[in-house]
Amino acid sequence: MKLKYLIFFLLGAVGLMYSKGEERTSVKKIEINSGWQFKQADKEEWLPATVPGTVHTDLLYNKLIPDPFYRNNEKDLQWIDKKDWEYQTILNVDEKTLSMQNVELIFNGLDTYADVYVNGEKVLSVDNMFREWKLNVKKYLKAGDNQLKIYFHSPVKIDVPKIAAMGYQLPAINDQSENGGLGDKKISIFARKAQYHYGWDWGPRFVTSGIWRPIYLRAYDSFVIENIQMVPNSITEQLANVVAHLEINSDINDNVVLKINADGKEYVSKNVRLYKGANKISAVFEITKPNLWMPNGLGTPYLYNVTASLNHLDKSFDSIDEKMGLRTVEVVRDKDEKGTSFYFKVNGHPVFMKGANYIPQDNFLTRVTDKDYEAVIKSAVDANMNMLRVWGGGIYENDIFYDLCDKNGIMVWQDFMFACSMYPGDEKFLNSVKEEAIDNVKRLRNHPSIAIWCGNNENEDGWNYWGYKTPFTEEQQKTIYNSYKEKFFNIIPSVVKEYDGTRFYWPSSPNSDFGRASNMSSGDLHYWGVWHGKEPFENFQEKIGRFISEYGFQSFPEFKTVKSYSIPEDWDIESDVMMSHQRSGIGNLRIRDYLNMYYKTPKDFETFLYVGQVLQGYGIKQAIEAHRRAMPYNMGSLYWQINDCWPVASWSSTDYYKRWKAMHYEAKKAYKEIIVSPILKDGFVTFTIVSDRLEPVSAQLTIKSHDFSGKELYSQNLPIEIKANTSANYLTLLPKDLLNGVDESKVVVVTEIKIGGTVVSDNLLYFKQPKDFALTKPEVKMNVKKSGNGYTVELSTDKLAKNVYLQIEEEGFFSDNYFDLLPGRNVVINFTSEKPVENLQNKIKLMTLTDSY
Repeated sequence: MKLKYLIFFLLGAVGLMYSKGEERTSVKKIEINSGWQFKQADKEEWLPATVPGTVHTDLLYNKLIPDPFYRNNEKDLQWIDKKDWEYQTILNVDEKTLSMQNVELIFNGLDTYADVYVNGEKVLSVDNMFREWKLNVKKYLKAGDNQLKIYFHSPVKIDVPKIAAMGYQLPAINDQSENGGLGDKKISIFARKAQYHYGWDWGPRFVTSGIWRPIYLRAYDSFVIENIQMVPNSITEQLANVVAHLEINSDINDNVVLKINADGKEYVSKNVRLYKGANKISAVFEITKPNLWMPNGLGTPYLYNVTASLNHLDKSFDSIDEKMGLRTVEVVRDKDEKGTSFYFKVNGHPVFMKGANYIPQDNFLTRVTDKDYEAVIKSAVDANMNMLRVWGGGIYENDIFYDLCDKNGIMVWQDFMFACSMYPGDEKFLNSVKEEAIDNVKRLRNHPSIAIWCGNNENEDGWNYWGYKTPFTEEQQKTIYNSYKEKFFNIIPSVVKEYDGTRFYWPSSPNSDFGRASNMSSGDLHYWGVWHGKEPFENFQEKIGRFISEYGFQSFPEFKTVKSYSIPEDWDIESDVMMSHQRSGIGNLRIRDYLNMYYKTPKDFETFLYVGQVLQGYGIKQAIEAHRRAMPYNMGSLYWQINDCWPVASWSSTDYYKRWKAMHYEAKKAYKEIIVSPILKDGFVTFTIVSDRLEPVSAQLTIKSHDFSGKELYSQNLPIEIKANTSANYLTLLPKDLLNGVDESKVVVVTEIKIGGTVVSDNLLYFKQPKDFALTKPEVKMNVKKSGNGYTVELSTDKLAKNVYLQIEEEGFFSDNYFDLLPGRNVVINFTSEKPVENLQNKIKLMTLTDSY
């Protein structure tokens, strides 16, 4: 069976016209972000607050708590989520605004259980962090000053009693209730709130409350455009036929003029009829010779600038500005002799998805800036990625995340916000889930970057494989799983079909089919034999599914990051502070286990951090190359994870401060458009070339071997024709030919692909594990020169310098790091920094593997 979902989008965040000067508009929208105060509900003193914000950040900014991420401070701050909190401000509403027909409050995000009061009267109660809340408050307001107060209830006090009411504890394996003083009471499953706030195996437990997204006052006469969806009916190289669906709230029964422009050209101008209440109107238009939106690496992710407007007798006016990306996306699931395929076809082309899983960037979400979002997406683009998976234990991200993915051609696997747990099935909870899904599908459906909707993360696998069923009677199991099916096989897919209708829906990740457990021959796979199963890295070459949506390995961040949350007495991986910043129960032991498999024992804490990162990169490089060599059987490699939410030992490739680990440098090379990947297996060395290009290309393959002092042992140059969009083996050699009589512990094989005289990929192959290399300390020479706004760092060595690591205390970025430097092959690295760095040569500290033992 082949399931194909044709997906085309006009994408971007809805932008309403603001009332400015003489601008002709009937819509006035004002953000309520000033004059806020907050207090603990059982105390009297009001303190300044920042909105959007959280209780924790407001306490921090008022110097009432220490840095939550520093040392062991987390454990001393667990009292905060046991308290109720109040926020208030004064909203001045002028008579002109109050005279408008509709005056609304719009809450883009309240975390989580809250009551809203206007001038002392309760107007709204909310219970879902992920929803937008909107209500007409005109009757509660007066001209002049109005008090807006929000009372946040402790999620702990609200949810703990629900366990007794339910009669049993639902599975929630990552809920760190014991760290919050709750013993075994796992309450995260009751709150429609970011699950990672309750702790995870890479994150702390900070259960926040607060106004985490903006609040607006919106006033309008006649009508307002609430939403737009642009869906091309068909697309060819010559023509795109697009239908625009608009949702409009109206107080009039009359004709209005609808206009739609794209890139400054008017495509629609027609009269439409509005009726009092909710209206849905549509218009069809055609774009000749359309520019397509393409994923990163395959072309330009072209975005049209679109404006839709309504005009009524030159008296009332409203408009929406959008970005539109025209493309098709299919998730192809064809039966074959090995199972069922699972791959993305974009604009008619099968595309191998290269990327990572993404988690929220901070435990305190309002601290994440536009610059932070730009840094993460830039790191993905620079590492040659074309997909990020927004994981289900975090949040439906802010618009800027998707805007940047749209702009940069990064496709998004979008989970709904459920992870590693089983959830309640009462009517109130299910209704909340439905409204949450509607809000977020409508908000995000207009982004061309979003390629797939996924119901949850690992809930199905947990139920089938992780012992979730064990504590329950057969009747309880039936009740729990029926609730699961209601959410992920009925409510959410029905919302996706009704409010999007263009994208493929997948009920759980991983999954082999709808309602069937994950396996290697169908669907997507989370492979954790390496790490959790303590399997060697070499098993990455064998355990390959159709689409690998999770796999990974841990490391600590670099020493500079570790210093940010610790003091010298903490610099031992078994210290209380290091254990606090290592949330995997097996984490440090597992890192040590793998270090013993592959590397010599580091001599001290600093070199442990360095070798640990080298180890992580070494393993993930093998995984990515194995996944790409398996193309087209396997068509996706999304490692866990690209980022962190605090400074911690984790599976991330960039740390909390956006500093690249060794793993990210390795991913950048392994995710190149074209790679050569040599592998030693079954007594042969095979040279595989993988290409994402949509056309074949002529190239030259060079294979050389050297001893560690640079003496050449073997050399061959081959003209080749690289096949389009696939993986193929191009040459097989015997190890003895490459070794030429030299011991395996002293030889490296160097491979290169050149196109038009330019090296597009190179790679190294060793015959032994790093701990068995016959390394001697190299003499590395460094020459630093000023170059434009940065520096070049030229390096050379007299013998193999394994895993050259350049570090500097100032903030800056090296274009390559943790790399192997070979004798006779000078390397030039670029260094850039936001702030000038003087006398760089004397500030760079250089380390190689021989310095670690």
